[in-house]
Amino acid sequence: MDEFRLEEAKLEGDGWKVVLRRKRRVNGGGAMVIAPGNADSAAEDPIEDEPAAAAPAVPTGIPVNSPMNGIYYASPSPSSPPFVKEGESVMADQVVGLIEAMKVFNEIVAPISGTVIRVVAKNGELVNPGDPLLYIG
Repeated sequence: MDEFRLEEAKLEGDGWKVVLRRKRRVNGGGAMVIAPGNADSAAEDPIEDEPAAAAPAVPTGIPVNSPMNGIYYASPSPSSPPFVKEGESVMADQVVGLIEAMKVFNEIVAPISGTVIRVVAKNGELVNPGDPLLYIG
């Protein structure tokens, strides 16, 4: 449920139904209801709703997304400074990072000129296609 950010999951069969809800009991455990037949008529354990999590701030600007799976590198070598830092200006087609895939280092370039608003990806981190690496405004 964590992996897919599910709040509730149901599984039904002939004469049975399992409902998993992502809520906390008073003691902090998860709630699970198993009921024969119609689960709507089954009495549930008392549960307490989870407090609403604060929505993460969505960065403004144009995302520079990873085009592939691989390891993201912020600099050309461990002893070199990063290609870009937050607050720095970048030009369109400037290299802003590298992604290593199958022992090949692929340059990631800025799609537009602007200022780096936020660097999201961490050096040495595995990235997937579509993962934002940084934002340019």
